[in-house]
Amino acid sequence: MKLHELKPNEGSRHRRKIVGRGVGTGIGKTSGRGENGQKSRSGYSHKAGFEGGQLPLYRRLPKRGFTNARFKTEYAVINMSDLNKFEDGAVVTPEILKEMGLVKNQLDGIKVLGNGTLEKKVTVKAHKFSGVAKEQIEKLGGKVEVI
Repeated sequence: MKLHELKPNEGSRHRRKIVGRGVGTGIGKTSGRGENGQKSRSGYSHKAGFEGGQLPLYRRLPKRGFTNARFKTEYAVINMSDLNKFEDGAVVTPEILKEMGLVKNQLDGIKVLGNGTLEKKVTVKAHKFSGVAKEQIEKLGGKVEVI
């Protein structure tokens, strides 16, 4: 096989559809858009779920069930690697974390996660701890206090 003998696979290349060109093409005159109406006009577009002004299905159906989204508790997260910024034997509280800029908003509390490694012995006061974080703090001789 030579370079000049290469050909694309059968059916892989299509001729571009040319619309609005006379009678013989099958897509002349109205260019496959039908007769009248909004959809036949140029610039036509609509939102997903739009039903031509009729009340859309998602608004016609009754809303059922309960969602707890408004009341769920959201914790500000801090990782083990962030606790290395404190000295040995330091007491870490939510107020100190906010003061240092490690936590922007306290939200519903602070949760300590086990990402990274801790190298210092610290006492951590927080609202929640992951299992790995609790284990790692206590392994180094630190204390875990749930507020």
